[in-house]
Amino acid sequence: MDWFGLLALDELSHGLANLSMFPYFDVAHYVVSIMALREQPGALEVSRVSPLACWFSSMLFCFGGAVLSAIMLAEPAVAPLSNSTSVLLASITWYLVFYCPVDLVYCCAALLPLRLVLSGMKEVTRTWKVLGGVTQAHGKYKDSLLVMIAIGWAKGAGGGLISNFEQLVRGVWKPETNEFLKMSYPTKITLIGAVLFALQQTHYLPVKTHHLMLVYTVFTVVNKVSVEPTPEGPSDNKRFGCSAFAPLWKKQTNTCITCVECFGGAYPSESVASCRLNDLFLHVPFFEA
Repeated sequence: MDWFGLLALDELSHGLANLSMFPYFDVAHYVVSIMALREQPGALEVSRVSPLACWFSSMLFCFGGAVLSAIMLAEPAVAPLSNSTSVLLASITWYLVFYCPVDLVYCCAALLPLRLVLSGMKEVTRTWKVLGGVTQAHGKYKDSLLVMIAIGWAKGAGGGLISNFEQLVRGVWKPETNEFLKMSYPTKITLIGAVLFALQQTHYLPVKTHHLMLVYTVFTVVNKVSVEPTPEGPSDNKRFGCSAFAPLWKKQTNTCITCVECFGGAYPSESVASCRLNDLFLHVPFFEA
């Protein structure tokens, strides 16, 4: 029985498969990735001391997956940066997130409704990146399931997998943050997607590509949004998510960033307006690469 045809989802899955990522979804990916960098300890200080290092770190956050997968396939590591339009768009986003007057762009993107939309759009791009990596590896290594999983994983979560190198660019060395030792949620969910798409490409999983894209995209978007804490604290959805998917992530603690922390903690250079908005709408570093 064709459940997708029965539920009238076949047309939706085809529409999703033909959806263009440029420019709206790409911009959302850049915004979320660069905000993840900005929320790293010491990132704001680096942005003022060395804008070039900050920009390079931002590009690694935005294009790290493509760079890592290119290296693994013995292709030029700079090839992903050859698209001048994408690099320019990411650079404009970097400038606005870090250097916009009174932190206007950062504060607006940090508002709960908008950040949920941006994070959901980024999860959509994750599907395309994972599938693109698996398909690219399948074209060169037809029957190598492990290679397809590795390339799909690298392309979808490369920004996190090369986080130690990115930290070195900012003058930070934290080997304990290695993604292989302690995987973050994006890294884990990308690995699951890489396994599923690799099984589908090798016909071990009897499902059409566009159907799997729809299922995986809906799962990642809904799961990402449902585990997001609200201003009143962790939602019932998050409690359910943590219990149902406990192997994927650990429950987050310290879910509030206060104005005191903004001035005396990890965000000493935030403006007063930014701190007030952060106090209302920011709880945890939600944006993850």
